Amino acid sequence: MDYNLILDIDSYKASHWLQYPPQTTGLYAYIESRGGKYPETVFFGLQYILKRYLSQPVQAWMVEEAAEVFALHGVPFNIAGWRYVVEELQGQLPIRIKAVPEGLVVPVHNVLMTVESTDPQTFWLVSWLETLLMRVWYPITVATQSWQLKHVIDESLQRTADNPQAEIGFKLHDFGARGVSSCESSGIGGLAHLVNFCGTDTVQALVFGRHYYHAPMAGYSIPAAEHSTITAWGEAQEVDAYRNMLNQFARPGAVVAVVSDSYDLWNAIDHLWGEQLRQQVLDSGATVVIRPDSGNPVEVVTMALQKLETHFGSTVNQKGYRVLNSVRLIQGDGVNSESIEAILAKTEALGFSTSNLAFGMGGALLQKPNRDTQKFAMKCSELTVAGQSRSIRKKPVTDPNKTSKQGRLFLVRTATGYQTTPPAPDDLLEVVYENGQLRRDESLEMIRNRAWVMRNT
Repeated sequence: MDYNLILDIDSYKASHWLQYPPQTTGLYAYIESRGGKYPETVFFGLQYILKRYLSQPVQAWMVEEAAEVFALHGVPFNIAGWRYVVEELQGQLPIRIKAVPEGLVVPVHNVLMTVESTDPQTFWLVSWLETLLMRVWYPITVATQSWQLKHVIDESLQRTADNPQAEIGFKLHDFGARGVSSCESSGIGGLAHLVNFCGTDTVQALVFGRHYYHAPMAGYSIPAAEHSTITAWGEAQEVDAYRNMLNQFARPGAVVAVVSDSYDLWNAIDHLWGEQLRQQVLDSGATVVIRPDSGNPVEVVTMALQKLETHFGSTVNQKGYRVLNSVRLIQGDGVNSESIEAILAKTEALGFSTSNLAFGMGGALLQKPNRDTQKFAMKCSELTVAGQSRSIRKKPVTDPNKTSKQGRLFLVRTATGYQTTPPAPDDLLEVVYENGQLRRDESLEMIRNRAWVMRNT
């Protein structure tokens, strides 16, 4: 099925062109986070939307298909307006979009991007595109949560690890591909996570990075077992399954992860890894990462670390925390922001360095966030009627939190932080799209650097 931009809307959008005041010739709208779980957001993902959906011209067949669909659907359709776009504008959308740089970390309640019409005959396109453009909430929210978790983990590393900068990039691994609703979600959501980290098992994120963000390789992984590759050997031969993982992948300097709770995690650690395979692990020169996958995350991680230390020993780093020899732990079950903080607090209290740990996050990373997590909205703030600009906004008495901004909006950085203002010098909003043409095209590397610099300022 070929994508039809005209049909990528909410049904009621099709009738809105008839609802504006007579002689309307201009429309201006903006997108912001009106608050939510986190106090700031990491802007990311608009470049993908612009390249994937707005960089190809609208074609005649799209107009004809839309006319048929809306006639059957029971809503009016501006066929003349869309034919004008195709025939007079060569299918290029007469729209200007301005946005903050991707990777910029902006406090909530500030303008992140604006959308305005550039042709008085097609002012209604601003509202028409809301459904599509509003989906930027998803990569922004994933990137924001990932950025916040990077902050939490990095603080623990700063306290307990000798070289936090070398470790932080691989401390939160994306396990979310199977937990999202679509291939596209895994691609753009997974790439949003990679703004902050370098570890992922979501291959579509790598594909999206290559196609849309100039990233030949956005993330990395290691050989790792799943339950079927362990249980295939049978319970009586569980140790053979683990030995096979060592024979296949354990080389000096290598890292290999083995899920170890298919039957009895404690038996696996105490007797299989800790006794029968202990010397092979040590002799291999590899780092073996044990993965629990059930039970209470805080209790399981702390108990597993203590048992692994009993069998493999540890060294005390320069900050006075213990680091296991030859083995590590990755917790990928029941992982969310709350459990990560609880695990780090408990393991630090026991004297273990966060160097011993990594986390894997699946549906909670890529699927659980929704538009209300950061309360995203796109609202019209200015209208041009009979040549005169009008500032407009909504101000519902039943929910003051939904009051929208009015007029043209700029984002500036002052001595006290970011601020949304009326037109002003030094606007941080840049033109990224204009009349069918992409005006800004950045690499993932640039965006990553920007986001991490923002973390440290």
